[in-house]
Amino acid sequence: MKKNTRLQNFGLVLAGAVSASLLWHAFGVAGAASNADTYKQLNLFGDVFDRVRADYVEEPDEQQMIEAAINGMLASLDPHSSYMNKKQFADMSVQTRGEFGGLGIEVTMENGVIKVVSPIDDTPASRAGLMANDLIIKIDGTDVQGMTLNDAVDKMRGKIGTDITLTVVRDKKEPFEQKLTRDKIRVQSVKYSIENNDIGYIRISSFTEQTQEGLEKAMEHFRTTLGDKVKGYIIDLRNDPGGLLDMAISVSDTFLDKGEIVSTRGRHADETQRFNATKGDLANGKPIVVLINGGSASASEIVSGALQDHKRATLIGTRSFGKGSVQTIIPLGGEGALRLTTARYYTPAGRSIQAKGIDADIVIEEELPPELKGKNVSTEGEAGLKGHLTNEGGGDEGGGSSAYVPEDKTKDLQLKAAIDFLNGVKVVSNVKPKEEKPKEGAAPDTTAN
Repeated sequence: MKKNTRLQNFGLVLAGAVSASLLWHAFGVAGAASNADTYKQLNLFGDVFDRVRADYVEEPDEQQMIEAAINGMLASLDPHSSYMNKKQFADMSVQTRGEFGGLGIEVTMENGVIKVVSPIDDTPASRAGLMANDLIIKIDGTDVQGMTLNDAVDKMRGKIGTDITLTVVRDKKEPFEQKLTRDKIRVQSVKYSIENNDIGYIRISSFTEQTQEGLEKAMEHFRTTLGDKVKGYIIDLRNDPGGLLDMAISVSDTFLDKGEIVSTRGRHADETQRFNATKGDLANGKPIVVLINGGSASASEIVSGALQDHKRATLIGTRSFGKGSVQTIIPLGGEGALRLTTARYYTPAGRSIQAKGIDADIVIEEELPPELKGKNVSTEGEAGLKGHLTNEGGGDEGGGSSAYVPEDKTKDLQLKAAIDFLNGVKVVSNVKPKEEKPKEGAAPDTTAN
């Protein structure tokens, strides 16, 4: 790998330990340059903490108070900055290896409740029918309101084989209870098959340490099975919430011969990092279609943006999630870790997709089954998260893209469109473009007959 950098869920993880004392020293140096009001506010915090510790009606848990204060501070920044205690940090480290215990669900926090980003394929969550955009308001009867995201995730995890009941709100209807049984989540991040006898189909459900190995195994299978008969490849990134940055770079590099894959830009100009492709294309120049939708986020968007900008792939589906910020994971000397938003990432053409997402080249929306018609199966994307970073380029923010994918491949319009495209069939969008309102004072667009 070119950099020992990682993207966890929707963010970047930079490996390396930073001691708590060093962090406090850095804070002190920065604080020395700030105005005296900052010190007054820090003294205020200390006064409140001492008063609560001394006079609260019951003896408080001091560690819990400090963690709550830290989380409150980070929550005021953006939806992706947070504090992880030792156990949560250990759990996160396990998850990036692609094997962990739990329900198999990617979530975020919105308006005090847990919002489903997407269930992971072949897990208790997906088998139970949980969907993107579902809101989890209770866990085993306990209100989620007031919990941090890490607390809620920790509560959903547990001993394999034990049951858990989630109270879910879908499409603003009445809450319903969903019972699930915890299982060992083995994320097989890459699955593959041959479609139409001559097309290699690769489904990447998340970017873990196993992803590149799985991708190379898939490409080898197509090479030995199809040989020169292969017409092209479909990379399915729908409802893929992201994962490790080095895997996103590696997957992109697999199909690129040269050029930039992604860059990250922080608060200061000298923090910019660029990641470039190396020579070699495992697809040997064969055409590629990438499938995306409203659940495709972060690492998925890095791959989609890189292949789109280099005109190496055609994107089919609906607009992606729009998670374009970078989180640095800073270990705190054995006291957990800090997940802090430190930069934005950019596609090779310099596009920031933060709160906008990546638009498909050919927009194809799935047809909803009768039981879902009239219901909201779209995600609001990053732009719908409270406190999200705005796109520094300005303009309209994205959101509202469908995240529905039929289980039955014969009913999958996006997959069918990809197969038709690779077979040379002209594929057009099945969504009517929005009519633009004429500018004030402009004459209507007319054609003489």
